[in-house]
Amino acid sequence: MNAGSIRLYSYWRSSAAYRVRIALNLKGLPHEIVPVHLARDGGEQHKPPFSDLNPQELVPVLLHGNRILRQSMAIMEYLDETWPTPPLMPATARDRQRVRALAQVIACDVHPLNNLRVLQFFENTWNVPQAEREAWVRHWIQVGFEALETTLCDNPSTGAFCDGEVPSMADCCLVPQVYNAGRFGVDMAPYRTIRRINEACLALEAFDAARPENQPDAPAGS
Repeated sequence: MNAGSIRLYSYWRSSAAYRVRIALNLKGLPHEIVPVHLARDGGEQHKPPFSDLNPQELVPVLLHGNRILRQSMAIMEYLDETWPTPPLMPATARDRQRVRALAQVIACDVHPLNNLRVLQFFENTWNVPQAEREAWVRHWIQVGFEALETTLCDNPSTGAFCDGEVPSMADCCLVPQVYNAGRFGVDMAPYRTIRRINEACLALEAFDAARPENQPDAPAGS
């Protein structure tokens, strides 16, 4: 299928948008980045025209022609089903289940607890001090990474990447969460396998180009 016009509404530091940027790059799909600043003037995601595209007022949103696609995991599956080569998912049902499970440890269990809107609620509604907010973030990343490290290490399905020798949707989720861990000062020393896979991913152009600091809306010196 011809790629046609692809526009990704993204914020440079959004880990959910980061996942989709990686997936688009792995697929080699030309696309336009449309920045949505999540912090300026109360957040551009809460105002038209973006809020008309996504009633949840969250990034990413991907426009493929006239199609409006929401939710990073669903977007990545759409990309994989529409452009199957190179694949983001393994060939067998058992292996696809493993990749989905690894991805969902991050996308469903870790990331939602550390999302910007959660932290803003803590700050603006409950007046939780910054040190306590950051301790919350570190705690839940560590809980998730402890489980993920145990799942990955010494598993015969784990290769250079989360599943085998080519990047999958699980790697698209892992790398942004490692970036978030670095932002909040998580000690990564205990997570040997996660660190190794993250380094292998970032050595690839598709992952490197998707880094937050390489985005058009990244502040200078970020």
